[in-house]
Amino acid sequence: MTRRYRHLPSLDLVHGAFALRCVEDDDIEPIRQWRNAQMEVLRQAEAISPEAQRAYFDRAIWPQMELEKPETILVTVLRDGEMIGYGGLVHCAWEHARAEISILFSPAIVAQDREYWGCLMAFLAMIEEIAFDRLRFNRLTLETYAIRDFHIGVLEDAGYVLEGRLREHVWIAGEPADSLLHAKLASDQAFSG
Repeated sequence: MTRRYRHLPSLDLVHGAFALRCVEDDDIEPIRQWRNAQMEVLRQAEAISPEAQRAYFDRAIWPQMELEKPETILVTVLRDGEMIGYGGLVHCAWEHARAEISILFSPAIVAQDREYWGCLMAFLAMIEEIAFDRLRFNRLTLETYAIRDFHIGVLEDAGYVLEGRLREHVWIAGEPADSLLHAKLASDQAFSG
């Protein structure tokens, strides 16, 4: 079954070898596996079962696709037609023209810095096109745990500005860690190239 967001009937985007499309039923098992393998960088306290994953999508994601102004817009990231990640716009605040970006790539991609850099840069370019050009949002934000130095560097290479640090905001492997808040405005696009 091909799924679509009602207000974004032509969501599909292509950026070189990369493409975005709406998340679909067959994507939710790889997403679950990737989330369980990378819990230390996510707002996820315990492993997700296949049943819980399916129930979450049935309850919280699929109904969003019918809304005029969904709170969550999830996409699948493809490279040369192969699923390599997922993410999208979450906590969409339409009245304030802003959203938070969420992204997670397969562990195999994340393990290779050069490859990860290219994948994340392509994803950010495409999600910005959706957010800034199609939805006319003004502001995009990301929260990243400070342990992710490489990820933070890619965000800053893409023009995201560090706006704040939440000190000892989360516990990772029994130790407190900071969360960093980055943002980009629609007006920043011209400067990030």
